[in-house]
Amino acid sequence: MSSFLLAPSARPLRGVVRALRELAGSAVTPLVPADYLDLVSPLRRGADLRGRVVALEPETADAVTVRIRPGRSWRPHRAGQYIRLGVDVDGVRQWRAYSLTSLRRAADGLLSVTVKAIPGGKVSNHVVRALRPGTLVHLDQAAGGFVLPEVLPAATLFVTAGSGITPVMGMLRNHLDELADVVVLHSAPTAQDVVFGPELRAWAAQGRLRLVERHTAAEGVLTPAELDAVVPDWRERHTWACGPTGLLDAFEEHFDGAGLGHRLHTERFRPVVIAAGEGGTLSFARQGSVVEADGATPILDAGEDAGVLMPSGCRMGICFGCVVPLTSGAVRDLRNGELVTAGEGDDVRIQTCVSAAAGPCTIDL
Repeated sequence: MSSFLLAPSARPLRGVVRALRELAGSAVTPLVPADYLDLVSPLRRGADLRGRVVALEPETADAVTVRIRPGRSWRPHRAGQYIRLGVDVDGVRQWRAYSLTSLRRAADGLLSVTVKAIPGGKVSNHVVRALRPGTLVHLDQAAGGFVLPEVLPAATLFVTAGSGITPVMGMLRNHLDELADVVVLHSAPTAQDVVFGPELRAWAAQGRLRLVERHTAAEGVLTPAELDAVVPDWRERHTWACGPTGLLDAFEEHFDGAGLGHRLHTERFRPVVIAAGEGGTLSFARQGSVVEADGATPILDAGEDAGVLMPSGCRMGICFGCVVPLTSGAVRDLRNGELVTAGEGDDVRIQTCVSAAAGPCTIDL
């Protein structure tokens, strides 16, 4: 297939043609005036916040950086924060939260998120394998408190594993010149699996930070007990950690045991499960689906695995994008063990990403 470059004067015309095609395709659907504006100028100020994918840049075999031009309503973020990204997968809009890895005020006006495909991940695999430049995606404003303080510490330690490097990379790209003494301790299966590996290694070669890579396929999983050997002065450093639940649990216990819990800041991609439910039958009233769920699986995951259309958001119990009515039965909040019940005909709102069945229950979906 041949390819060619559009002349600068042709590029605006291409955008007009695309908008006209979208407008024509919508002729069979009732529209209000705002809908026509959205078709012609989807990134305009006042529209629902969207972004257009400009480029996808491979980072590893299963991770890409998605560069997005946000709509005019976008507000600058703080380094380390995340956004909710809405993409259409098989005709269904799915929302996921991804850490921002771009400069706060990039010269080109773009923002970026870096996504690692996970086994069975519907959205992450779509983004890594199927998303294309030119696609419109839905956005929320940035959120999250995993950020550096206004007064930067004299010495910092970043402990990351896998995609846990993404919020830290946002911090480093924005603040590395202001940080005096930085150690990055990162775990990945192999050297080739280190997301942002070339950039991190270049900074280390320039003396801008100390990089300690742990290649777990050959060396095993890092334990906090190894800190004394790897980073002897870790007690004097303020530490930011992001990665799998097991890693964060271990480091929190270690820092608390040393009386240094106040120096450790963590970011979790999943809520901490304190107490599981008993399990039971989930009935999704409007969709007519019935699902058997165990007491440790969030209702959101159980429903999606069974093909039920579920609203979702951050999947961490933060954004409330997954809230639905519980009309009967009982569920247990996985974060604190609290039992939530509803009688027949009640309308009790629950977060499906952090709630599990605690007996038979009915969801108004």
